Amino acid sequence: MLFEWDHQKNSLNCKKHRISFELAASIFDDPLHLSVPDEKRHAEERWITLGRSATGELLLVVIHTYKETLEHEIIRIISARKATKKEKKHYEEGI
Repeated sequence: MLFEWDHQKNSLNCKKHRISFELAASIFDDPLHLSVPDEKRHAEERWITLGRSATGELLLVVIHTYKETLEHEIIRIISARKATKKEKKHYEEGI
């Protein structure tokens, strides 16, 4: 799996949410991460993924796109933030 992102968006996300896209990418290693399609209309299909960071300390929500090539799965991270209480409950219940 490969990750990509806009470096300027990463910088803005770090300032706004104090979450780097590097850290956000680690949630895809969480065996319990949950991914659902983003219901909002966008020019591209987006996904919302909820999972624990590599350290296990943070539960994060990551907005991203997903595409497959013959060689790789590519996730382009758009934004990342800490999960809300409601999102934490969904994660704990496996919804």
